[in-house]
Amino acid sequence: MNQHNILVIGAGGQIGTVLVEKLRTIYGSSAVFATDLKENPDKHIQILDVMDREGLEKFIDKNKIREIYHLAAILSARGEQNPKWAWDINMGGLFNVLESAVKYKVEKVFYPSTIAVFGKHIPLENTPNHVPLTPATVYGISKVAGELWAEYYFNKHGLDVRSVRYPGVIGYQSLAGGGTTDYAVDIFHAEAKNEVFECFLAQNTKLPMIYMDDCIQATIDIMRAPTENIKCRTSYNLAGMSFSPVEIASEIQKRNPNFKIVYQPDFRQAIAASWPQSIDDSEARKDWGWKPKYDLADLVDIMMTEVRKLYTTNPNS
Repeated sequence: MNQHNILVIGAGGQIGTVLVEKLRTIYGSSAVFATDLKENPDKHIQILDVMDREGLEKFIDKNKIREIYHLAAILSARGEQNPKWAWDINMGGLFNVLESAVKYKVEKVFYPSTIAVFGKHIPLENTPNHVPLTPATVYGISKVAGELWAEYYFNKHGLDVRSVRYPGVIGYQSLAGGGTTDYAVDIFHAEAKNEVFECFLAQNTKLPMIYMDDCIQATIDIMRAPTENIKCRTSYNLAGMSFSPVEIASEIQKRNPNFKIVYQPDFRQAIAASWPQSIDDSEARKDWGWKPKYDLADLVDIMMTEVRKLYTTNPNS
């Protein structure tokens, strides 16, 4: 059995889909076990419920898992619609992963955090890594608790848990999954279908974002960094770019002057208003060499090209 076997939980999601593909190119297909609540034979995704502690432990033991990427979570917008459910899934799943990892001597665990951990009483521009964390959503609350548990398991059990705070992640490989920054994915699907885009945030709501390839690279880079380089055991700030809906719409209109957008802010506007407008990720840059490659113009070029292909090959998407 390959001694570097990797388990990805939540592999069918927006990030997991791309992460699995990248990990398989690095470590080989047989070494990367992709799991989710739904089976997907085409993408070699098996069924595994992170809330099933016994099933999780059996899977780890049977497949000699050495690393876990725990991506399964209920995101901000969906979480606000059912807070208790979101808390139970986000915290219960994490505890099952941490306890199972200790029991079966898993070498590393990746735990994604989020800019949703931030709230009031922080600088909104260039938000530092270490500030008071007073989130306004159950998603953010659960992620703050998760960061602290990650640090606790490192200090108490020596479990090598590593984490980054994702900004809004933008990619074309799958649909977004219920987050407040998802408009920046949905907007490209509206453009490709020649539809007027109805944005659920106000036009000048600036938020930190990152292109999918940078997100995946950061995730792999922090996991491959030498242990001694990981100085922060809660979570590292991660930044790619920052923009507002009107700014990304303007970039799209440079390439498609007929594109139209209207603004109809809903409950997600209050969530976005509690988050930073830009992020200081200097600690990640210093400790493990993080550096993004893509800016807004790059992102729009790629997304418009790739999302249009989806509707050319499958007009009923």
